[in-house]
Amino acid sequence: MLPQSVLVFDIETIPDVDLGRRLNSLDQLDDDDVVKAMRTLRVQKTGTTDFLSHPHHQIVAISAVLRTAETLRIWSLGDAQASEAELLRRFFDGIEKFRPTLVSWNGSGFDLPVIHYRALKNQVASRSYWETGETDRDFKFNNYLNRYHARHIDLMDVLSGYQARAFAPLEEISVMLGLPGKMGISGSQVWDYVRSGQISAVRDYCETDV
Repeated sequence: MLPQSVLVFDIETIPDVDLGRRLNSLDQLDDDDVVKAMRTLRVQKTGTTDFLSHPHHQIVAISAVLRTAETLRIWSLGDAQASEAELLRRFFDGIEKFRPTLVSWNGSGFDLPVIHYRALKNQVASRSYWETGETDRDFKFNNYLNRYHARHIDLMDVLSGYQARAFAPLEEISVMLGLPGKMGISGSQVWDYVRSGQISAVRDYCETDV
């Protein structure tokens, strides 16, 4: 039986400059130089990538597609001035209201861990999202946290058979299906767009991913 509500979601992030500055004693550097230093230090640590670890990502956009029995809606949460805390509150408020099946691409590997860490930082709680059956028996064997439960479906995980070697970028699968790949900007450009005040363009880009 199909779920009553489905919420497809995606996030866009920038480096958490404040965290990077405090962790690495970079008080004398401006924001752009802090980001450069964070990425350089990441390459030195991993030996392969400058992609920052999950807690170092600050959420600047959350976009969603919500399907219910009555409606289909595509939008970005909050507005261009919304704080990270407000975006998180709106995301979790939607889960409380609709209790939807969440759908993502690599949400288990990236989006949700980032949301978890940033919710902790911003002290944003959600009863239903963290429920595992202690107070609501419906969540004991089907909750958002268990990787193999159905309240969150990571399509990349499912299609790859949960095999990391079979993971594929969303853009490749989109093009394979005859759909557009990345349009406009890419995730690596989000910092530059936010720094130049083009957060609306980032929100639009995030919507194309969902």
